[in-house]
Formats: sequence, C-alpha cells, structure tokens
Amino acid sequence: MEFEDFDALSSAPATQSAALPHSASPLVRLQYLVDNTPALIYSTVPSGDFKMTFVSNNAFNMLGYRPDQMLADPNFWFDHIHPDDAPGIVASLAQVFTEGQRVYEYRFRAADGRYLWMHDTLRLVRDDEGRPLEVIGALTDITDRKAMEEALQAKGVEQQQLIGKLREAHEQLLQSEKMASIGQLAAGIAHEINNPIGFVNSNMGSLQGYVGTLLSVIDAYDAAVAGLPALAGRMAPVRAEADLDFLRDDVTALVRESIDGLRRVKEIVQSLKDFSHVGETAWQLADLHQGLDSTLNIVSNELKYKVTILKEYGNLPRIECLASQLNQVFMNLLVNAGQAIVGRGAIRIRTGLREDWVWIEIRDNGAGIAPEHLTRIFEPFFTTKPVGSGTGLGLSLSYGIVSRHGGRIDVQSQVGKGTAFTVWLPVHPPRKEAVA
Repeated sequence: MEFEDFDALSSAPATQSAALPHSASPLVRLQYLVDNTPALIYSTVPSGDFKMTFVSNNAFNMLGYRPDQMLADPNFWFDHIHPDDAPGIVASLAQVFTEGQRVYEYRFRAADGRYLWMHDTLRLVRDDEGRPLEVIGALTDITDRKAMEEALQAKGVEQQQLIGKLREAHEQLLQSEKMASIGQLAAGIAHEINNPIGFVNSNMGSLQGYVGTLLSVIDAYDAAVAGLPALAGRMAPVRAEADLDFLRDDVTALVRESIDGLRRVKEIVQSLKDFSHVGETAWQLADLHQGLDSTLNIVSNELKYKVTILKEYGNLPRIECLASQLNQVFMNLLVNAGQAIVGRGAIRIRTGLREDWVWIEIRDNGAGIAPEHLTRIFEPFFTTKPVGSGTGLGLSLSYGIVSRHGGRIDVQSQVGKGTAFTVWLPVHPPRKEAVA
C-alpha cells in the first residue's frame, strides 16, 4: 500500500503538493519533501548521454516541464543547456568519476524559451563493489542572484569609470594650476625685465648714434690731415696700432648685434605673455597663428638643434577660445613630435579652414606609433616613453581641452615614417559659457 501511495504521488500533476495528512507513510512523506524542496532533484545513468532516470515533480514549477517529458528524451539534459555553457560541462564531466562530485553554474532553457541560471551539484553514487551506479543532481534556480551579480559588476565598472574621470579631472586641475603659475611667473618676468631692457635698449640706440658720430669725426679728421704730410706721417703708426679699420667695422657690428639681442629678449618675454595669457578667465577671439608662433618660441631650445620647422599657414579667422589652453595643446604636440625624432628631422605645421571648422596639423617624420598603441594614446597615464621621461598626461589633457572647445583630435601614424596630429576646432564653439 505504501508503494502504491508513492507511485500515485510521483504521477500526480507537477504542482505544489497539498499538505500531507498526519497518517502518511514515511515514504510518501519523503516524496512530498522532495517535490516541495527549492531544488529540483534528479538522477541520471553514469555514462553515455547521462539519460535522466528520475526527476522530482517540482520541475514543472521551476522549468515548466513535466517529469515524464524530461525522462522520455535521452538527450534532454544536454539539449537544454545553453550552447555557450555546454562545451565546458562536457569537457569536465568525466571528473565526476574521479572526484565523486562536481558543481556547475550554467544556463538551462525553460519551457517558455527563457534561459535560467542554474546551480547544479552532481554527485556519483557507487554500489557496494565501487562501480558507478548513478549520478544524483540538485538544480537550484540562481537567476535572481546572477542578475544581482551582474548589476553589482556593472555598478563596479561605473564606479571605476567615475574614479577615472575624477582622477583625470584632478590632473587637469593640477595642470590648470601649473599653467596659472606659469602665467604669474611670466607676468613677474615681464615686469622685472621690461624696465631694464627698456633703458638698455634706449641706451644702445643712443650709443649707436654716438658711435656713428665718432666715426664721422674720425673720417673728417682723416680728410683734414691728408693735406698735411708731416701730421699724417705722425698719425699713421697710431692708426696702425689701434687697427682703426677693424675697430670701425667691429664696433658697428657689436652695436647692431646687441640691439638684435635686446629685440630677441623682448620677443621671448612677449612670447611668454602671449603663451600664458595672464589673467585670461573668459572666452575671447584669438589668433591661432600667433599662439603657434609664441609656443614655438617657448619650445625652441628643445627643438632647434635637431628639428627643422616648416610652416604652411592658411587663412584662419580669429576663433572664440581659451587661448592659453590651446597653446598648451600645441606645446604638448610639438614636444611629443620633437621627442619622436631621432637624430635630425622635420616638423611641418599646416593650418586651414573647412566650412565652420579650423584645423591645425602637426606632422613629424619620427619613429611613429605602433598600431596597438593608437587606441590608447589619449588614456591618462598611458605612455610609451621610458620610465621618468613622461607622465602619460600630455595627450590626455590635450584631448580634454580640445573636447571642451567642441573639437576633436585625429591621429595618423606609420611606424618608421612619422605621425600627424590634426586638431579640429569650431569657429564658434557650443556652450562656451558653461565650459568657461
């Protein structure tokens, strides 16, 4: 009678079982507990296709299949595992026979076509002589847990991205503070140097006039004594000892070179002021060619001994921008181009206008950038330079500055032939008030 009760329960509809009467037999109660446990209990043959030999009635509640459907198809278990998960299970299933137990997490196709995540614990049962008898499994639906894990992982990725943005913003803030310090330094240099340079330049102008006057007097004296042979003879050794002809040419050249040197110092100071744009806090119309030229003056010492600068400037309108920030971009690109050149080389600077966009191309004939690095060169802290030779922030900061101006940076490179960076900027950048 107990076995009849057991079979009746096994063939009952696969729904939540009703409460058992207190008089139920232990075997019937066991079947009741199996059918109402949160896990689907099943058993398979321990070889071949692992055909199912028993499936608990709660399969219908969990997967939508009746146990007899699952038992009728010898390949039911394998055929319903997600195609991406099946190879890993098949490859390691034999370890059940050596380890005695395996745990898998995989996706299983339910009756409605959805794939549910399952936690499956397989355990090998042996007979008294140690031969494999059957494999017992317990399937638990972990779809909700997997969804939570994916959500947490996505949240973690989002947080990492946020941390990266905060780090980049912090570095950009430091760079802005550094540029502000450079601007203050330039203002101090201009103030301290301009005054002495002013009066020295004025004195050199006066000295140039005085030297001209003295030379004119000497010429007049030479003309006067030419008619007096005795006096001319007495003066001839004096002229020869003083090497007057050499002094005449050399003093003129010295004064001229000194005036040129003073002009160069004034240009350097003015370049520092133009580069830093001291006190600039608002968007304004600026001449990009002037910014390029002032930046070239700043980096000339690093480039002049190995690089020939070729300028091919087009007709550019003045654009609305923060000129000091764009000068920082130009400096980073020029310095990188110079460092990419081994021995002697050339940097070509081209500019042009296309519709409402201006473009500035800085091209070198240096070592070039490897293809696998091209997608990472704008990442903060990424650098291919030796340790201690770069922070990996120059191009990242440049990218951020150009993006804030509503523009973009294009790069083309070929290993062994060189690299070209092209900065595209709108003549009228969008939302400039917000960016400022």
